[in-house]
Amino acid sequence: MARCWVEVDLQRLDRNIQSLRDVLRPQTDIIFVVKANAYGHGAQAVAQRAAARGVRWFAVAYAEEALELRAVLPDVNILVIGVVQPDEVSALLEHRIIPIVADFEHGCALAAEAEKLGATLPVHVKIDTGMGRIGLPWQQAPELIIRLDAKEGLDIQGLCSHFAMVEKSEPQAAKMQADRFLAAVDNIQTHLGRQLFKHLSSSRAILYHAEWDLDGIRPGIVLYGYGTGDESMRAHTRPILQWKTRVIQVKSVPENFAVGYYSIYVTSRPTDIAVIACGYADGYLRALHKGGQVLIHGRRCPVVGAVSMNWIAVDLGPGSGVQRGDEAVLIGAQQKERVWANELAAICRTIPYEILVGIDAKIERRYVG
Repeated sequence: MARCWVEVDLQRLDRNIQSLRDVLRPQTDIIFVVKANAYGHGAQAVAQRAAARGVRWFAVAYAEEALELRAVLPDVNILVIGVVQPDEVSALLEHRIIPIVADFEHGCALAAEAEKLGATLPVHVKIDTGMGRIGLPWQQAPELIIRLDAKEGLDIQGLCSHFAMVEKSEPQAAKMQADRFLAAVDNIQTHLGRQLFKHLSSSRAILYHAEWDLDGIRPGIVLYGYGTGDESMRAHTRPILQWKTRVIQVKSVPENFAVGYYSIYVTSRPTDIAVIACGYADGYLRALHKGGQVLIHGRRCPVVGAVSMNWIAVDLGPGSGVQRGDEAVLIGAQQKERVWANELAAICRTIPYEILVGIDAKIERRYVG
């Protein structure tokens, strides 16, 4: 029997893209964030399908991720939103990849390397408006970007920033960042005498604030189907990933039967226990031994005992009828039941992102639709 596997529904991805596009102005581009192997979904396959549906911009965290995309997508725009190194400039130029300038010194280093190669490197410049991470401080950004624009090795084509928080209950924090960014943009464009490609909003801001769409938006988790549960949001999407495995053993056990390391679970009645082929080595977090549920025969079956490296035990209940080889769903749907990554995240006190990107990249991805 196969080890656990992941299924990605590309037709549902199509619908998610369309749901977002339906609420955007025609002139606003989708910059699909496919870093971290497309949040665990498989970057090349996901990006290829999105490109086939008209997405022309993609964002990744590292130059090597960009090169993997370029190998299958020769004509799209690829933006590296992490910090590239000067020794990567040659590859960026060769493969037409656009990096982010993280600060003034970083921009100078990239410009010097490009000039040494006799080339001009297209870049977007990031402005830190309150995230406190990558970017030129918003107060100094106009002056510093004007100085960077004078560098022979740089072609500043875009400006961007990133929200630290977008919450309906505390709208002022995001508005403050947006106001800082837009004021800096006006100043910069006035001094440079040209319009630049501007992008500010990632998933949560996109769903609440049409006024910040600008020239591009950077959706990530929303296109993978999470974070759109609030009815007041502009668009609604559905998860595209399911994580499945097989039952490898079923045994009928009596009351007071101990299961797993340190016997942390003891049956309270006669029942059937299934062992399924997945564990923390595959990315199924150990914290799920309390509250985690797996779908088998269309029923929710609780995870029992400690999650081990390669196997999980679940309580099927007495007379289950489950057999070796039956399908078990870790994330996804089976008959009328659903278990999605946000449910697992709540149990583990984390976010769906961590659940999705934590699925071992070596596990087979199967693309349907």
